[in-house]
Amino acid sequence: MLDLPPARPWSGRSEQLIAEPSDEWITPAEAANFQTTPRYAEVRAWLERLAAASPLVTLHPFGRTGEGRELLYVRASRGGPAKPVVLVQAGIHAGEIDGKDAGLMLLRDIALRGKAHLLDRVDLVFVPVYNIDGHEQLSAWNFPQLRGPAEKGFENNARNRNLNRDYAKADAPETRAMIGLLRGLDPLLYIDCHVSEGFDMQHDITFTYAGWGTYARHRATADWLQGSFGPAAMRALTQAGHLPTIYPSPIDTRAPAKGIRYSPEGPRYSTGYGDFISVPTVLVENHMLKPYRQRVLGTYVLLEAALRIAAQDAGRIAAAKATDRASRPAELLTRWAPAPQPIGWVEQFKGIAFEWYQSPASGRREQRWLGQPITFRMPIIGQQPTESVRLPRAWWVLAAQAEVLDRLRLHGIAFETITAPRTLQLDRVRLLNPKLLPPSEGRVPLAASFVHEPGPQVLPAGSVRVPADQPNGLLAAALLEPESQDSFLAWGFFPEILSPAPSTDDFILAALGERLLATDPALKAAFEAKLRAEPAFAADPDARLAWLYAHAGPGHPYHWQYPIMRELN
Repeated sequence: MLDLPPARPWSGRSEQLIAEPSDEWITPAEAANFQTTPRYAEVRAWLERLAAASPLVTLHPFGRTGEGRELLYVRASRGGPAKPVVLVQAGIHAGEIDGKDAGLMLLRDIALRGKAHLLDRVDLVFVPVYNIDGHEQLSAWNFPQLRGPAEKGFENNARNRNLNRDYAKADAPETRAMIGLLRGLDPLLYIDCHVSEGFDMQHDITFTYAGWGTYARHRATADWLQGSFGPAAMRALTQAGHLPTIYPSPIDTRAPAKGIRYSPEGPRYSTGYGDFISVPTVLVENHMLKPYRQRVLGTYVLLEAALRIAAQDAGRIAAAKATDRASRPAELLTRWAPAPQPIGWVEQFKGIAFEWYQSPASGRREQRWLGQPITFRMPIIGQQPTESVRLPRAWWVLAAQAEVLDRLRLHGIAFETITAPRTLQLDRVRLLNPKLLPPSEGRVPLAASFVHEPGPQVLPAGSVRVPADQPNGLLAAALLEPESQDSFLAWGFFPEILSPAPSTDDFILAALGERLLATDPALKAAFEAKLRAEPAFAADPDARLAWLYAHAGPGHPYHWQYPIMRELN
């Protein structure tokens, strides 16, 4: 459909993984010479046939999609005592489907072609298609940047939610099912298969982890990923004829030489979520312009290597997870900005040459990639913290916040419920200048600045205390601290706090405001400062009276008041 940039010729040892055309267990993608990918019904039928033929393979439902399709995972196990798990998911972005077809080939070879030894010390749990509803929207117009298959699924689910932005807020039924699976399995290793966007380059298989470099929230699991998994996976891919690298997240796709980005991640993403819950998580980002056949074979090699590495290092991984879960970070980094100077350099990045041309479609100069290999020096742009919050001893959530309590239960965040009223000195948070941001991922996000106001609070029976001192304390902080970019507040969970305070007749409000100005010097000073700073406010009688009434007495219980309180240390 689209003339993509020229593909460089490729051949590698991993081509030996492809089944012969006469093989009765050839996968649908292999049978189609990797020109097409099968629909979900065909995938499920193939897996059911494999499970019937091999005692190593079993199929299990773990939820339903928004359109009611059954979510399915495959467990490959040699049985016996319970073994740790490597969890692999494909198709969270349903057009980026390399992992599905690679996983079918690997399952076939484990079950029937002599690779059962991969299951000696670990089990493989494989989700062939995570976003099934998006997967079934096959079209040649989806993911036009990918060189195959011919038709691809849609990026988002049936409600147009990007499931790889949903781990923290957990709105989609698919996300809720996956979080339940993660909690039930507590895998040694979690692998999320994608395909990249960005710029052309020589590398075909790339991968990364949350907080690559020094930016992980939990250090022990990150150190294992960087020190052990990464080098071993690179060796396996290279030996199979691929050209791997750590995923180069570009600063500017139109100017690759500007560099690549290393930065922290929030728990909205699979990799960030894995970091927050101390599960080593790998993001696979195959290069979009490499042929589908090459990408699938590289993914197979990476997944097979992952099973070997996890089996070999199972004890070290378990120890790293335990270390991270025993840690109790005192702060949460909430904002960061690019560092003024590079934190390192890729001395010989294997890129592809391009030229500029005037596009009649865009009316500006656009890139035309030429397929010619080049190398260039590329800076690595790190981040520096601009805001962090010190964690409290605990957070308090009122019983009426059912949506928040539901998410805490889903994420496995521990809390306790009081059965009698309690009065405590707590930190209340008031919003300043809140504003709604453009709709995103099925919600209307909120931005604001905040004032923290300690004082006595009466907590009714049924209120919930969420202690920071727990293995998921950092995840609780990311969800409950108002400054966090992935907090429930930032995702727009509390629209009621934006409703205006109750009002009454103007002559009552005017008299009340005059009394406040005459008896409260601090309020008068704040009011007069606002008049000087905001001419539009000063010229709006209704806004002036509403502001004064909103500050009367103890204030109104909802208006601009964050409904979660903080118990300070």
